[in-house]
Amino acid sequence: MDLSHTAVRDHAAFLERLRLVPDQPGVYLWKDATGRLLYVGKSKRLRDRMRSYFGSPRSLNGKTRRLVSHIADFEIIVTQSELEALLLEMNLIKQHRPPYNILLKDDKTYPYIKVTVNEEWPRVFATRQVLNDGARYFGPYASAGSVYHALDILNRLFAFRPPYECKDDKFNRHRKLGKPCLYHQMRRCLGPCVPGLVTKEAYRQAIDSVCRFLEGKSDQIVRELRAQMEEAAERLEFERAAYLRDRIQAIAKISERQQVLRTVDTDQDVIAFAREDGSAVVQVLFIRGGKLINAEPFTLQGAEDESDEALLTSFLTQFYQNAPSIPPSLLLADHVEEPLIIASWLQQKSGHRVEITVPRRGEKKQLVEMAAANARQKLREIREQWLNSEQRAVAALSELRDLLELPALPRRIECYDVSNTQGQQSVASMVVFEHGEPRPAHYRRFKIKTVSGANDVASLREVISRRFRRAAEALGEAQQAAAAVEIEGDSEPSATETSDADRQALERWADLPDLLLVDGGPAQVAAAQAALHELGFAQIPVVGVAKGPDRNRFDLVRAGSEPLVLARDSKALALVQRIDEEAHRFAIAYHRKLRNKAALRSPLEEIPGIGPKRKRALLKAFGSLDGIRRASVDEIAAVPGMTRKAAEELKSLL
Repeated sequence: MDLSHTAVRDHAAFLERLRLVPDQPGVYLWKDATGRLLYVGKSKRLRDRMRSYFGSPRSLNGKTRRLVSHIADFEIIVTQSELEALLLEMNLIKQHRPPYNILLKDDKTYPYIKVTVNEEWPRVFATRQVLNDGARYFGPYASAGSVYHALDILNRLFAFRPPYECKDDKFNRHRKLGKPCLYHQMRRCLGPCVPGLVTKEAYRQAIDSVCRFLEGKSDQIVRELRAQMEEAAERLEFERAAYLRDRIQAIAKISERQQVLRTVDTDQDVIAFAREDGSAVVQVLFIRGGKLINAEPFTLQGAEDESDEALLTSFLTQFYQNAPSIPPSLLLADHVEEPLIIASWLQQKSGHRVEITVPRRGEKKQLVEMAAANARQKLREIREQWLNSEQRAVAALSELRDLLELPALPRRIECYDVSNTQGQQSVASMVVFEHGEPRPAHYRRFKIKTVSGANDVASLREVISRRFRRAAEALGEAQQAAAAVEIEGDSEPSATETSDADRQALERWADLPDLLLVDGGPAQVAAAQAALHELGFAQIPVVGVAKGPDRNRFDLVRAGSEPLVLARDSKALALVQRIDEEAHRFAIAYHRKLRNKAALRSPLEEIPGIGPKRKRALLKAFGSLDGIRRASVDEIAAVPGMTRKAAEELKSLL
């Protein structure tokens, strides 16, 4: 085996460990030199599968070659069966999201529709968590917009409690008032908050109709509504009959847009995909009762150089891991790896047999082709959106480079802003844009520690100093590590070596900006430059973003030069404005959070000897701080948890 293309330091020890790996089912985890997890895989024969990574590099695809080049360590977990290995692999991928695995993009946050059938007056709303709480869940949906659109249609059809406008506190308030809100008059709510407007049985029937509609059983609903309409007409309740007629027509109109299969009524998911240049979109058609009730596209990342079988296998395991329901039939565009193991897992999860088929002709093949066509369309939309965004970003960065005479396009831009209220709760923000796009994971926020009052210039200098002091520490650690590698025989960590967690935290600060923006004028620019010069980063260009005399434009301020007034149609203006406003938003949000927290803090918390329990007991006994002031020492001492001495001290301090 050839380890020359890896990051392994001790080849002999690594090969010996690899030799001891058993030929049993299990999961393997490749790691880099810092211990970061790179890839999680499974195999029914661990040793053979792991050894296959270290043959000739030419036998590996590009993605695997890149993975192998970073491998420095590994772990294995032996399992009793291939099914156990599959389950463990899924859980580890979901928990760690390794960069070289195929990942369902944002799989933790896909929205569902939740129906709280376990409550007295059930609600229907969107959620991103599937819990074992007795409620019913439908989905997942690819976007929140899809869920909100579906909820709006359902609410218009079945008039359950409005999803977001009828929280329990509002529901209870109207129950006490004895009159419903405006939604009842609009026929968007049956009015369960007011006794007598709707019975529990009638409201529960509406909720059951919601569930059946989401299951694709609209024909049953129409039959029941038609019977109710005819009954209302016989009783001469023509207004109710007309209302039911309108609901029937609305449901029928929606059902017309659902493709009806010519075969027997069946529940199945149809799954196909489209891929290009490493991008992949999987389209799922949800067919219930022979009707297409929903179609959702899902994006995969890390799909480059992977086979179609591996792509579909990864999607199935990640998608159905949290799915609230699994149909008895899955129609796929291609075969999956280890279909029997996956079918066994799906059966175990759903409680019924699940058939996985790849249709080659007939109506089922047409459904797969329809799903593939939708996937191709979605992929085109994503790529066009990405290309348009990339083109705009390159144009803006190019213009900014030319205006500021930078040596190259500024790959990473950091922007800083300070926020306070008359010097109180002073904070600062750092936002990061890479290649013209925000990177929220790299944002940082700071509490001002050394500056009193509303001094934005001094506050900015403090923040820049703190940020780049950490960068200097991170770069110093990296240089020491590189020097240690060059020293022959220095393979053992020293007693003072930084831990892996601390090293990773430092490394996040080591990525230096190509351009540093500060919100403000010459004084702010000078303060930032002084901080950078002091720490040895004087090469980083600093530019101030000034709003102009009437705060109606964005000027670029450089030390020793006249401000650059950006034209209104400038692409650079659009980018600078976006970055500066994002820094301001992030700073003001943090400032408001601290300010609100301070406003809610009770003066009792600052009195020695009065902890949270005593504070709650005192407020419960006297109602407010003024009530405590009016109380006598004896009355305060009588409060549970208080003593005579604590009461006397509290009274003296108040």
